[in-house]
Amino acid sequence: MIKTSQLTKTVSTNEGELEILKPISFEVKSGQTVAIVGASGSGKSTLLGLLAGLDQVSGGQIFLDDEPLHEMDEEQRAQLRGAKVGFIFQSFMLVQSLTAIENVMLPAEIAGFDDAREQAKSILEQVGLGHRANHYPNQLSGGEQQRVAIARAFIGKPKILFADEPTGNLDAANSEKIEKLLFELNRDLGTTLVLVTHDEQLAQHCQRQLTMLAGELSETSSDSALKQGIA
Repeated sequence: MIKTSQLTKTVSTNEGELEILKPISFEVKSGQTVAIVGASGSGKSTLLGLLAGLDQVSGGQIFLDDEPLHEMDEEQRAQLRGAKVGFIFQSFMLVQSLTAIENVMLPAEIAGFDDAREQAKSILEQVGLGHRANHYPNQLSGGEQQRVAIARAFIGKPKILFADEPTGNLDAANSEKIEKLLFELNRDLGTTLVLVTHDEQLAQHCQRQLTMLAGELSETSSDSALKQGIA
């Protein structure tokens, strides 16, 4: 589902070129759950953004579902994201002027779904927020806002879901709820899940754990979730 070859990212600074990601090559199979862990500033979120097509690579290749993301311009990457990718942000990124159901409907409407409202209502009920459909983000708790964000990410039934610190702004109780929800939806829809996290428990529930250190990616462990009888 995901394949990178010698993927790199550099940015220009006053002192010259800064290498954020050194050549990275790895693959993620369809339906796998993968956690990318590492210290702040190690390049985790940069890698996630590149894999999701939110930024352009400096060198190397990225294939998403066999499509060459590295060869696409921003418009083409946006079309691919709309068709195959969901993304969950740490800060929720909800539109404050829209209700919960309207936020969830948004990508479905952009994609031209005829039944966007019905699908949004259904998935909000699935994440336990059917009764909060007409509330605005500022009327919801942090855990509820993240559940709305997850519903929005899943409404298009994406083949690949990327999550950047999905429990980072939540307390322990809400983190546990979000964690359970992510893996339930992953199993129900067969979505490939790649997440960046500092949450050790969340990482251990993934089938694979990758560690980012100073722009280099290495395999920490695999099939940990299976060994624990979670997946």
